[in-house]
Amino acid sequence: MGTKTVDETGVKTDDEKTVKAEEEAATDQTVGEAGEAEDADAADTDDDTAPQAAAGGAVEKEGSTGVGQGAAAVVSAGLGIVSLTGSWVGTVASARESLIGQLETSSSSNVGTLIEKGYGDAWHATALWGGAFALVALIVGVVVLARPAFGAPGRPQAPWIKSVSWAGVALGVIGLLLAVLKYTDILLGLPSTG
Repeated sequence: MGTKTVDETGVKTDDEKTVKAEEEAATDQTVGEAGEAEDADAADTDDDTAPQAAAGGAVEKEGSTGVGQGAAAVVSAGLGIVSLTGSWVGTVASARESLIGQLETSSSSNVGTLIEKGYGDAWHATALWGGAFALVALIVGVVVLARPAFGAPGRPQAPWIKSVSWAGVALGVIGLLLAVLKYTDILLGLPSTG
């Protein structure tokens, strides 16, 4: 059968039983170390996900603060386009001024007065409303561009917000310039009657 040997304690044991016991002890130790390593990995994973979840929450908070700036930038660009193409308010104001001009003039009025009251005032009303929309577009665009200077430091503004804001500012400037030119009759002035 097996051979008898003396172990460390001085007790005689079988070699086969000793080898088996040592193998089982080594296996138990390996399994124990592997379990500890898995527990440590799980703890590391939990620790890693906590900052990521916190960072994700911070990203969501930062994204939500950019929503207002993005909306304002789009409004600025939209108002700039309206200042160039005309608005319903400007059309109604123009028609109203034209009607008032027709009521104020009689058939005996000279042609210059008819043109001035019937069409000139309507043209100026359209220019005024276009200029108002352009001015609001310009102000909103500048406020959106200046907002990061007064916000939280280290929180950059999204590039698309800057681009749309600059578009709103540019359209506002162009619309304001055209409104001034139309109102002063430099651009498409009334025809002369004499």
